Amino acid sequence: MDYQTVLEEIFEEIKPFVSKGKIADYIPALAQVPLEKFGMAVQVLKGNTFFVGDALESFSIQSISKAYTLILALQLIGEGNLLKRIGREPSGNAFNSLVQLEYENGIPRNPFVNAGALVLADIILSHTKDASQTILDFVRELSDNQNIHVDVKVAESEKQAGFRNAALANFLKSYGNLENDVEKVLDVYFHQCALSMSCVDLCQSFSTLANHGQFPLSGKQILTPSQAKRINALMLTCGTYDAVGDFAYRVGLPGKSGVGGGIAAFIPGRLSITAWSPGLNKSGNSLAGTLALEWFTTKTGMSIF
Repeated sequence: MDYQTVLEEIFEEIKPFVSKGKIADYIPALAQVPLEKFGMAVQVLKGNTFFVGDALESFSIQSISKAYTLILALQLIGEGNLLKRIGREPSGNAFNSLVQLEYENGIPRNPFVNAGALVLADIILSHTKDASQTILDFVRELSDNQNIHVDVKVAESEKQAGFRNAALANFLKSYGNLENDVEKVLDVYFHQCALSMSCVDLCQSFSTLANHGQFPLSGKQILTPSQAKRINALMLTCGTYDAVGDFAYRVGLPGKSGVGGGIAAFIPGRLSITAWSPGLNKSGNSLAGTLALEWFTTKTGMSIF
């Protein structure tokens, strides 16, 4: 398969769509990102990396970070203990819904809604000396890039605009589903969302999930194959907010999106693929990024189905 040619075709065909969508301007720092940015990358397991456009430019990964904290939490407390505090069903509601959290008595529907990610941050806080540094070190390991960093300006912007996340954290605390101080949990969460990575970085990091939990570069087993299978299933059913059905229908890959405009996805046993375009659709997923991934699976005939 000539992946470079496929990516270059998509890069030309996607141009009329890149300027569409709406930037997540409710986070002030993200409002400054140019709408016309677009990057895409593919990494073949134990093979080459192909990319086009702005694939080497770092951007705020936002909720894509929840994939990393889910892996860490699973390593720290195990599946059984994790499922006592977080569910595993699609939400069908906005990723920051207060109503759903109250209706379900403080148990987040899944790890990828904001309430679920706050619980993950709390777990890492309870079991490590420095939760934010632990997350950063882990992401650097998975990405094979020690230069990955947290954009402090974005983290501060998240904090200034994070009233709903603060409300979710207080809800969780009131139901006994946070062990640590609310402010400490929020600080970890805002910093993980402010991780700055490129499409190529994301491809490298998600290749471990594509490789059944084994880091392709070293052969280190980060997750058991069973754990990787379960995380991959959660990504397919919960990874793109309340548009998971549409994403599965159109793209046909497990993946995780973020309101910074990034989407990271993969085909187990074959490759990882990422796209970045900051203009979002009404569900908070990259408009051009979703379309680019759909075109990739259509042009190559490759998906999980």
